[in-house]
Amino acid sequence: MILNKELWEILVPTTRRKDGKTYAVGYHKIWDKEVERISGGMTLNVPAKGRWHHKGERVEERMIPVRILCTEKEIDAIIDFTLVYYDQLTVMAYRISDKVILRNREDSK
Repeated sequence: MILNKELWEILVPTTRRKDGKTYAVGYHKIWDKEVERISGGMTLNVPAKGRWHHKGERVEERMIPVRILCTEKEIDAIIDFTLVYYDQLTVMAYRISDKVILRNREDSK
């Protein structure tokens, strides 16, 4: 079955922007539930180190890459929620694939 959804990846911060403290697992789980509500599910990957420049300042942060099968409208809602929930200045999401095939194994009897 070919879906009209696309595979996206979004980068989720592991630390608070204002004080650098690590987000508790329970805090992330609230985000997870909202993303599941919007899209139906996700795949969480191990955190990765990110480095970039913002207004002339070098920023280093561990990020959690999260893959989500959803529509563009749904990823827009997830980005908006992520910006506010994690108090971010910027959130990056990118389409990994626009062709997704889901195949369920039939029960063999």
